[in-house]
Amino acid sequence: MKRKVTKAIFPVAGLGTRFLPATKSIPKEIMTLVDRPLIQYAIDEARAAGIKEFIFVTSRGKSALEDYFDHSPVLEQELRKKGKDELLETLKNTNMDSGAIAYIRQHKALGLGHAVWCARRLMQNEPFAVILPDDVIAAEKPCLQQMVEAYEETGGSMVAAMEVPKDKVSAYGVLDVKEDMGSIVSVNGMVEKPAPGTEPSNLAVIGRYILSPNVMRNLNKKKTGAGGEIQLTDAIAEEINQDRGVYGFRFRGQRYDCGSKAGFLQATVAFGLAREDLRDELGAYLDEMVASRRAAE
Repeated sequence: MKRKVTKAIFPVAGLGTRFLPATKSIPKEIMTLVDRPLIQYAIDEARAAGIKEFIFVTSRGKSALEDYFDHSPVLEQELRKKGKDELLETLKNTNMDSGAIAYIRQHKALGLGHAVWCARRLMQNEPFAVILPDDVIAAEKPCLQQMVEAYEETGGSMVAAMEVPKDKVSAYGVLDVKEDMGSIVSVNGMVEKPAPGTEPSNLAVIGRYILSPNVMRNLNKKKTGAGGEIQLTDAIAEEINQDRGVYGFRFRGQRYDCGSKAGFLQATVAFGLAREDLRDELGAYLDEMVASRRAAE
């Protein structure tokens, strides 16, 4: 019987140097996309997929991230006093039940595989999800929920995947496809950041994973890969060598790379336009901007 996926690991130990000076004192994960921190989008997606335990792999300087999920009695009291029930409700979604959340420190930045391995003691022999909050995915049905439903058919390990332009492939982990079954593909191999022209496909791995407990055992070997780091893709690729199923899942939705400034700005515009309370004003402003740029040309 396949075990349900109820635990998710969120690797959030990175320094966010691309966003300096903002990230000098604010963890990148609580920078806001419209009016919600990046991490809230990841948490909401995990909850929708049935995740009950949330494990954050953090580093020094991330205490604001930990505080974000705490109850705020003074603020809640003020909102209640002023009858701001809608804001109270919004706040409720940011609170975590006692014991639902755990924080693990990654003391050295040794790669994504190492960050996931840091959470090993909180895992029993069970499948688990990994969510990278930098990848924000706008979708009618949240991406991880789509994957959990597909995983119920396949078992094994599953990575979210999307087609990327050929000139961008070398920035990603890329799938070597064995059999293309539409939204699900079975995988022959995975290559981390292939040299241009050597990529096996243009199907790139995006920051959502459902992983077999064997992957954690593979990470126990602490083998270093590309860039001298412990790569998660290598531990997943080992599953293929052992003939245990690995699948790519073409999710339905739009992914934004909020680890880059341009991606963060694009996501801000897209999520702003998706909001009824902001759509008209923001849309009109963007139309004006485009018109004045054209006039200037």
